[in-house]
Amino acid sequence: MRIFVVTLRKLVRRPASFVTLGILIGLLALILIAVAATASQPDAGPGQRQGLLLVTFPGAYTVILSFILGLGGLFAVIYGAAVAGSEWSWGTLKSAVARGESRSRYQLASFAAIALMIGVGMVIAFGAGIAVAIVGANIAVVSTAGLSDSETLGTLPELLGRGWLAIVEEGALGFAIATLARSQLAGIGAGIAFFFGEQFASIFLPDVIKYLPFNAANAVVATPGEGGFSGGGGDGGAVIASLEPNEALLVVVAWLVGALIVSTLFTERAEISG
Repeated sequence: MRIFVVTLRKLVRRPASFVTLGILIGLLALILIAVAATASQPDAGPGQRQGLLLVTFPGAYTVILSFILGLGGLFAVIYGAAVAGSEWSWGTLKSAVARGESRSRYQLASFAAIALMIGVGMVIAFGAGIAVAIVGANIAVVSTAGLSDSETLGTLPELLGRGWLAIVEEGALGFAIATLARSQLAGIGAGIAFFFGEQFASIFLPDVIKYLPFNAANAVVATPGEGGFSGGGGDGGAVIASLEPNEALLVVVAWLVGALIVSTLFTERAEISG
């Protein structure tokens, strides 16, 4: 518990925590406003009009969360890699081990603090996204009557819980990669390559891609409409295979546990010197 609290205090003060969240919210706000303004034009095509899903409640709740999972996944990988890599490059892990701390307990407690920070950031980004979506709905002259839909509001805790697990899994991948590389820069670079590599893999491995970590994370929340916001199935769009939300949740948990096991086993056996 002490390691968790100490790590949490460090993360709260780290610029990376604020910068990552700020960029995510900024991009989300920019996209929501741009989509709302474009889709509201009289000459907007069917594809552009579909963008109004982002600002049409109550469906906007789920679509915005799904959008955060897709966009925030990359930031979670970078954040997890940055924190894990710093433990090696800054000598923090070495100092903890020298004091007699258990390596596995230190790694797991550190990641628990990362998971909490990711959860808080996701909730803040989600709240900011809803606020911007309301502004976007007014720009697009879309009714916000569904904002207080009781049935949808009742499902939000479960949706946020699923979303948190999904983003934490992505952060765990960055954490594991940086641990194996023992470097912030190498971990971040490899994590980004892994993220985009999975996107390209959909061209060559359409039946396998749905089991990969980022695709599974995006599928834990079912979005309104066929194929969801980020999926295919639209006019002329490519259909990207995805898991059913509950299946995706199991795959996400498997990737999360696997990443943590790899991190702890490597740390236990690694030679810490320098």
